[in-house]
Amino acid sequence: MIRHSNHRATLALLSGLVAVLAVPAAVALSRRSSTLTLVDAAWAVPVAAGCGVAALLFARGAHGRIRATLDRARGRARTRAARVLGVAGICVALSAAIAVGFFELLLRLES
Repeated sequence: MIRHSNHRATLALLSGLVAVLAVPAAVALSRRSSTLTLVDAAWAVPVAAGCGVAALLFARGAHGRIRATLDRARGRARTRAARVLGVAGICVALSAAIAVGFFELLLRLES
């Protein structure tokens, strides 16, 4: 039996990792930089959300390839991990967006 590669599973896993790590990396970068503030790290929110959605879509495509090849295509574990990381990345993006939104609201109410 020939095992086929499943590149969508790898792309899904990488997208999920970027989704989960984008916001913490931006926060760490803002702490080390003297020119960036914590609010400037908000640019990572759409990156995390987009990569999380991409991870879920790639995982769906990878799962479809696994089914279409009758389980000859590898990547079932990568697909499962990508789904978890994609959902976690979307949750991180949503929580960061809520935090930035409340911070901006507090700044506007303060002045």
